[in-house]
Order: sequence, then C-alpha cells, then structure tokens
Amino acid sequence: MKKQAVLSLSGGMDSSTLLIHLLANDYQVTALSFDYGQKHRIELERAQSLVEYLNSKGQNVKHQIIKLDGLQQLLNSALVEGGKDVPEGHYEQDNMKETVVPNRNKIFASLIQAVALSEATKGEKQQCAIAMGIHAGDHAIYPDCRQEFRDVDFEAFKVGNWDSELVYHYTPYLNDDKFGILKDGLAACNTLGLEFDEVYKRTNTSYKPIKLSDTVWLSDYKSAASVERVEAFIKLGRPDPVMYGETLENGIRIVKWEEVKSEVEKVLNDHKKANI
Repeated sequence: MKKQAVLSLSGGMDSSTLLIHLLANDYQVTALSFDYGQKHRIELERAQSLVEYLNSKGQNVKHQIIKLDGLQQLLNSALVEGGKDVPEGHYEQDNMKETVVPNRNKIFASLIQAVALSEATKGEKQQCAIAMGIHAGDHAIYPDCRQEFRDVDFEAFKVGNWDSELVYHYTPYLNDDKFGILKDGLAACNTLGLEFDEVYKRTNTSYKPIKLSDTVWLSDYKSAASVERVEAFIKLGRPDPVMYGETLENGIRIVKWEEVKSEVEKVLNDHKKANI
C-alpha cells in the first residue's frame, strides 16, 4: 500500500517541487489549492496544468481547488485583489511584510488537516502526511511558516480530533532555500522520468504576473518572490523555462533570460553590499 499525503499545492515552485518529491518517494497524493482572491491567481491554472501533465505521465494525483469566496474583501494584504501594490526588491527587506496574508497558513492548515484525517480514516486506517513546501527563506517575513507555529497549530489539531495520531507533518524544505528545493526537484524529475522544463514552466512564483494574452502570462522579475526564484535557477546553472516580461508605458515587453539574470544579479549584489 502506498503512503498517503495531502499537499498544499499553491502552484508555486516550492509546493510543485514537493509534489514531484512525494511522487518520487512513492506517496499517493491529494493536492489542495486555494483561491482566496490572490492577484497571482494564474498560479491555480499552473497547478492544474502540472497535475494534468503528471497524470498524463502515469501518475495519479487527485487535485481540488477550494474557493474561499468572500474572504478577499476582508483581508488586508498586498497579495489580494484590491490591496496595495506588491513591493519590489530583495525578499529579506522589511517592506516585504506587505505580502503577508493574515492567518493564511492557519486557514489552509485547518482544511488540509481535515482532509488528511479523512484520508487516514477511510476504510482501513493508515497514516497520512500533511505536506507543505515552506522553506527557510520564508521564516523572516512569514511567521506562519516557522516551526514554532507549525508545532503549536498541530497540537491544537491533535487535541481537537479523534485519531489525530494518524496524521503527521511532512515539511522536508523547512531548513532549506529555493536552490536546495530546485536541486531536489531536478532529482525527482530524473527519478520519475519527467522533463524538468515541462514541470517548471507549469509553476508560478511571481506575485505580479503580467497578462500578455488570454492564454499567455509572463512572470515579473522584480518582486521579491521572483528574485528568489531567479537566484535559484542562476545557482543551478539552468535558464528558467517560464517567460518573463515587464509592463511599459507603450505596452508589454518580453524579457529574455539573460537580461532577467543580469538584473536580478544586480539586486542581489546591491543587497549584499548593503549588509556588509
């Protein structure tokens, strides 16, 4: 019998990598994505596209998009429709706190816990993992990605549910960075016989995606999450397969990888100098 896991699949690089990591380690995965009114809703389409690709390659991933209707209007965050502009710059800068969505991971965790416990108690009882792609780069800005939060939240889940001992956390990237995650993704692709570029072009990390047409979206390369992603691909020595661009007064410009790489390297160097 395969191991069971319920995954929080945002459609970003981290959770998408964790999905193929789980498959490579013989887990049966139920993936949950959440529509909470985020500006970068293209990530949900990317998540669906990745699941379809994986299933076409012989995997059997169950995927559900959960709509949290009505929540967007009540949230104060730059990441939701109607919020402030998403800030640009290095991902460790203090202004990146504008991208915090109040209690987001607690909301998601409650739903994931409910599904994981349901999977664990269907038929013959078996253990089920709650899988989340949180990583060390999240800790400075997002307190609900820290181990302290995970521990306390999980204690509340255990106290409030029968059979909770069947559910456990699986967060293999908790102390890793995006480069480490990307290396793990490359290894998982090799294990599963997947095309690396086919997997990662079906992910979105940009908090400020740019609509080029009804079917084509470009990633920005200046918001913090994008800078962090580009840095990981630079370290890996591979071009990112997603398309990048920027909005100008007279239209939208597609930006080639070498230019994206050069601009992000400048941001990283400036940040390094400022912290010497």
